[in-house]
Amino acid sequence: MDKFLYVAMSGAKQNMNELALRANNLANANTDGFKSDMAQARSMQAFGEGLPTRVFAMTESPSANFRSGPIKTTGRDLDVAIKGDGWFAVQAKDGSEAYTRAGSLSFDSTGLLHNDRGNPVMGDAGPIVLPLPIEKVSISQDGIISVRPQGATAEVVEEVGRLKLVNPGNAEMMRGEDGLFRLVSGNIAPADPSVGVESGAVEGSNVNPVDEMVSLIDLQRQFELQVKMMKTAEENDRASSSLMRIS
Repeated sequence: MDKFLYVAMSGAKQNMNELALRANNLANANTDGFKSDMAQARSMQAFGEGLPTRVFAMTESPSANFRSGPIKTTGRDLDVAIKGDGWFAVQAKDGSEAYTRAGSLSFDSTGLLHNDRGNPVMGDAGPIVLPLPIEKVSISQDGIISVRPQGATAEVVEEVGRLKLVNPGNAEMMRGEDGLFRLVSGNIAPADPSVGVESGAVEGSNVNPVDEMVSLIDLQRQFELQVKMMKTAEENDRASSSLMRIS
């Protein structure tokens, strides 16, 4: 009886974990550059002092879905999208280098270039700082940032830096708790000159809302089934206790 209850209980718990994962995906369906998490479930033996006599369910997220999201044209000079494979290098809150596909950029009163989440954008020599005041900013296909100083004529253009674009391979990437990606090895990815960008556009989320909603409904039904199994285990236990008292 306890085996029956244990399997149902662990299954319900893992259904809740995957429900949270799917709900997070759905909540980020409109987040630029977001990569949805994938989930898988497998049976695991519970080991103790003796032989393993229990099996429980375990849900895990082996990786993110690295499929590219849709490219949305904005016409904004500081919006850039990766063309094909590759990542923007940014500085995380802890000062480490991390990677993202979100390319909606802006700069603050000091000229520091950052993305829409406040992470400084990395260049070849660290965070990129624009020389203020400026009248116009443009980013070329190879990531070179050019500016026109305020008051200068249209033909005056100065190169002030280059976006650090990397392409270490999806198998080497893992998502951190801050939502940014890093190398599994903990190393810093080198710049890859073959990575190109499209100016005036951003990459949308690769979450498919319909698929996530279907998964949420399916998981909710599985959870209800697990709860019914636990209820059945309780009823069977009561019936067994009654028989023991009669005997």
